[in-house]
This record gives sequence, C-alpha cells and structure tokens, in this order.
Amino acid sequence: MNLNDTARVRRPTDPVEYRLGTVTDIKYAPHSSHVQRYRLRFPTGVERTYPAAEVAACSRDDDRATLVTALTEAGRSLREACRIAHDYDEHLSTAIIALLLALYDTARTELGLRLDVALRGEPAANDDGDGAQP
Repeated sequence: MNLNDTARVRRPTDPVEYRLGTVTDIKYAPHSSHVQRYRLRFPTGVERTYPAAEVAACSRDDDRATLVTALTEAGRSLREACRIAHDYDEHLSTAIIALLLALYDTARTELGLRLDVALRGEPAANDDGDGAQP
C-alpha cells in the first residue's frame, strides 16, 4: 500500500475501526523496504497506527462487492424466514415481508442491485417440487 490508499483494520475492536481508513503514514523497518506500521485516518478524523499485518488494502469497489454479497445473503435469509413465518404467525410474516421489501428497495436505489434476480439462483430449501403433488 502507498500513501492515500484506502484500507481496513483486519480485526476491528471499536466502531471507528469498522470504517474505511486512508493511509497517512508508513513506517518502514530500518534499512529495508519492509513495512512495519501503517497510520490510518478514518472519516471521523481519528488517526491510529497499526502493525502492517493488522491492515488490509481495501477500495470502495471491494466494499461494494462485500455489500452486494451481504445484501444478497440477507435477502435469502429473510425470504426463508418469511416462508417459515407464513405458517407460524401472520403478523410475524407481515413484518418480515416489510423488512424484505425495504432491503430490496435499498439495494435497488442505493446500489442499483436487483435482489429478486440475485435470489433466484438458489432454490428454496423447503421447495416441494413436483413430487409432492397429490
């Protein structure tokens, strides 16, 4: 990594460390090009120094890919929860549908992601298929 690159702390311990940081300083080992430490500035203005092994290069594109994966997995989980809740409790099912719709809307408007297409790739775990017809 170089100065002004973006990075994340590998094992964050407080809320600021979950944010994308900017490399503001690099400390090299004496007489070497081996990096010992990186200093990161977070969007909050907080600056902290970390051993090189504790910092990973991360771009906004990397973050977007991670968000797409997380939202797709959340959509699948909510879809399955909704199917289960449908028979369990009508009010719970309605609340889960509202969460799922909010997730779809957020993914579409903020990331341009169509979750309904992304979720189709995996068949439902409780899909009875044609074998269950009377």
